[in-house]
Amino acid sequence: MHMNRRITAVAAAATLILTVTGAPASATWSRTGAPGVGDGYFPLAGNGGYDVRHYGLEIRYQPATRAFSGVATISARATERLSRFNLDLRGFDVRSVTVDGHSARYDRDGQELRISPKHGFSTGERFTVVVRYDGTTGQPTDNEGALYGWVSTPDGAFVANEPEGASTWYPVNDHPTDKASYDFRITVPEGKTAVANGELVSQKTKAGWTTFTWRATDQMASYLSTASVGDYELRRSKGPNGLPIIDAIDRDLPADAAAGLARTPEMISYFAGLFGRYPFTSFGAIVDDDTDAGYALETQTRPIYSGPPSEGTVAHELAHQWFGNSVSPERWQEIWLNEGFATYAEWLWTEHVGGTTAAARFDSYYARPDTSSIWNPPPGDPGADNLFAGSVYTKGAMTLQALREKIGDRAFFTLLRTWYAANRDGTVGTQDLVRLAEKVSGQRLQSFFQTWIYTPGKPTTW
Repeated sequence: MHMNRRITAVAAAATLILTVTGAPASATWSRTGAPGVGDGYFPLAGNGGYDVRHYGLEIRYQPATRAFSGVATISARATERLSRFNLDLRGFDVRSVTVDGHSARYDRDGQELRISPKHGFSTGERFTVVVRYDGTTGQPTDNEGALYGWVSTPDGAFVANEPEGASTWYPVNDHPTDKASYDFRITVPEGKTAVANGELVSQKTKAGWTTFTWRATDQMASYLSTASVGDYELRRSKGPNGLPIIDAIDRDLPADAAAGLARTPEMISYFAGLFGRYPFTSFGAIVDDDTDAGYALETQTRPIYSGPPSEGTVAHELAHQWFGNSVSPERWQEIWLNEGFATYAEWLWTEHVGGTTAAARFDSYYARPDTSSIWNPPPGDPGADNLFAGSVYTKGAMTLQALREKIGDRAFFTLLRTWYAANRDGTVGTQDLVRLAEKVSGQRLQSFFQTWIYTPGKPTTW
């Protein structure tokens, strides 16, 4: 996410399907999946007991009335013996739930949709569940009061979920530690365009409605999914090695609304040279005219912008495809591993095209007094209400420049490439980075990271 850009999600209606391989009826099942994965900032985000492999989401949305309905298919695998499990879902009326084709009992408890299948399942068993739900969407807000999730707009929906807003529009295991592939079938009134992650497989119009089918085969955290709807024009081009680039530009924006995207192929090549091959099967952007959201988010393969983005913002969201999307935080406390890395990459791009160097940027920020907001809260533990504080971005990026100066360019850029290569499609914590940095550099760095990441205030020695 680019600093100072956020959104609110809306309660929507959809249907979700989960299929479970039937266990022997004689088996005794007593385990209930936990209602959260144990994230310290968002205790009820995600769920225990299973791992989702794939989401198939069928959505029908009418912007004029905000009516939303759908069918979603989730394929998963049990990670423990289970008699009951939860999905995250806010709002909506749940119409039915089936597991392995059989009706399942369910109830609601806040954001938890608690499902009791006819038969339990053993560790390692694959299963599929179907949940049907519908309702009217709105403009949800996160714990900081910012719009996020499925945000209804006059011409459609601006859909961006960070940190745990996916549950505002589909049943989900809503935490970065459970990544999955996705298929989207989004039906909207003829003339509207629906844009999701991955590649556009088909577009069919019948009886005044158009169905857009998108497929995202790469592993993706739920907060990075999107199904934005609007008056978009789809523009296709090619990036390095024939990479498909699909941009969706709101027709109500000025003619130069996409100017900030012009150097995207060059950016991809540059970052691939620094970090490693681009992680996914396509890229692009969604450029909306939503002035209420006021931010950008690195939705996987297709970052979404609430207005025309600057070149620097595009570089930031592109860098997130490596750091944040492919290599994701294992807990939301670790968000600096997203934002500090993307901000530093933005600095590197600016230097690459002849602007201010990363070293000069560091010096300029370091000259600020110890009362400046860039020093607090500590990036390594900003608190749930300060996930997007300026210090997470700026002090996080400064940490990387300070580390570069401490261990030298050769070790530093080896570290960036190795960090990505070793953790692609996974989740990480700061201590993983500390251990790898020590291994690559041959230096002891615990004190360095303690000073920059966890200690409040302006560092004086490191």
